[in-house]
Amino acid sequence: MSDNKNNIIHHHVAIIGSGPAGFTAGLYAARANLKPVIFEGLQPGGQLTIATEIENYPGFENGIHGPQLMEIIRKQGERFGAKSIFQEVTAVDFTTRPFIIKTYEDTYSADAVIIATGASAKLLGIESETKYMGFGVSACATCDGFFFKGLKIIVVGGGDTAMEEANYLTKFASEVLVVHRRHEFRASKIMTERAHKNPKIKFLTNKVVKEILGTEEGNRKTMTGVILQDTIDLSTQQYDIDGLFIAIGHKPNTDLFKGILDMDETGYLKVKPGTTLTKIPGVFAAGDVTDKIYRQAVTAAGSGCMAAIDAERWLEEQK
Repeated sequence: MSDNKNNIIHHHVAIIGSGPAGFTAGLYAARANLKPVIFEGLQPGGQLTIATEIENYPGFENGIHGPQLMEIIRKQGERFGAKSIFQEVTAVDFTTRPFIIKTYEDTYSADAVIIATGASAKLLGIESETKYMGFGVSACATCDGFFFKGLKIIVVGGGDTAMEEANYLTKFASEVLVVHRRHEFRASKIMTERAHKNPKIKFLTNKVVKEILGTEEGNRKTMTGVILQDTIDLSTQQYDIDGLFIAIGHKPNTDLFKGILDMDETGYLKVKPGTTLTKIPGVFAAGDVTDKIYRQAVTAAGSGCMAAIDAERWLEEQK
């Protein structure tokens, strides 16, 4: 629907962000005949589009590639009337009704908005980590740990996340090396002690990953090792390794909503416990943008369902 006078395109429900949360919200909103639009942004399909194999999403006995899973859920929503807009949202105005959403190309309005912009793993910033992401390099131990049974791996980081992931990965790996750029760890004492007591975990401090090594045969890439650099004397050393897990934190994609919605010190959006309601009536949030604990595709999808139901009930109340 268009408002020709102001050249504003209006929709009942606008979903900002794709991925499991956004697409599931779109599916449920479409089935409720709310004709939702999904702004897919810079990374259509979200973080799962860089996942080569997903084995823990219910319903896929033999696993499925991340991009393929996202395309299936996208089409499932489209079947009921969800529409994808492949534009990046650059600004929002939640002070007016209907809400205003701007992209580089157009201006839209919506009666209800669901935010599903997700979070991004903080990466090391070297070219080879992108090259081998999904081929030995990972930013999610619970997603990919299973693939490293009996193998030797590195976990990069010095906080609670790194210690927690190192401990978790010892269920599968034969040896876990925790690499940290400083001598002291930021992790809590209890998490650090737990890791030190684990016989499978060893520590390399004052080291950074300089390069990730591997081989390529056609489309198949295999990580074979890393070059670590000492942060004190700048010397380098090569380590033969089968996998690298980056555990230096996540950053929620919420810069767009700073000063508009409540968020914690890291930037995760705050919602009313047990719901997807933000502090602004009619604005909902789902998926990794609100979740710093689980960060799984299935939990994101579940909260996307919640957001659509919350939005549907809120819109019904407005009538």
